[in-house]
Amino acid sequence: MSDTPSSSASYPAATADAYDAVAVRYADLVRDGLARLPLDRAFVAAFADLVRAAGPAPVADLGCGPGYLTAALHEAGLEAFGLDLSPALVDIARRSHPRLRFEVGSMAALAAGDGTLGGVVSWYSLIHTPPEQLPAYLAEFRRVLAPGGYALLGFFESGGEPVTVFDHKVAPAYRWPLEALAALADEAGLTEVARMLREPGEGERFRRGHLLLRAA
Repeated sequence: MSDTPSSSASYPAATADAYDAVAVRYADLVRDGLARLPLDRAFVAAFADLVRAAGPAPVADLGCGPGYLTAALHEAGLEAFGLDLSPALVDIARRSHPRLRFEVGSMAALAAGDGTLGGVVSWYSLIHTPPEQLPAYLAEFRRVLAPGGYALLGFFESGGEPVTVFDHKVAPAYRWPLEALAALADEAGLTEVARMLREPGEGERFRRGHLLLRAA
């Protein structure tokens, strides 16, 4: 695989097609969600606590896949809904969690109005975004968040290296230095509240980075 995917402009359609092709297998793979990841689960719980304390407002799970995290956020008392590029994964999410709302769409152009959401989550979904396009995505997150709303990012950390493309099993993806991603978020108006960096667990290849951000 080359260091740079062939066309960043076409990546949303290519990524959606790639996930559609493996939707059932992918859903089975991640079905346990956070059950085996206590540190990740605690970070998600902290996000949910902060959003809930800030007052009732919808929360968007962006790149929701089969909906396991959307459901977890709902169980934590949030008005959560999911969005994903892959129609096949959205179909699975709707069947698995029929009481929740799931939509096909892009994180780059959210249907929500300015300042209408209490939280946004991108849990290992921004990883497929070409680095030059990431600032626009973060700006879109800031646009839809109410002042004081929270964003939660989960991603593969680069281990001290620059932004690095790697052979993700579904579609090309990127590992980010935690500091660099936090700096981009800050430029978009998302101020860091907390971070977590953990080493790979059993069956994992890379360190995991997590950022909890607050809309200025």
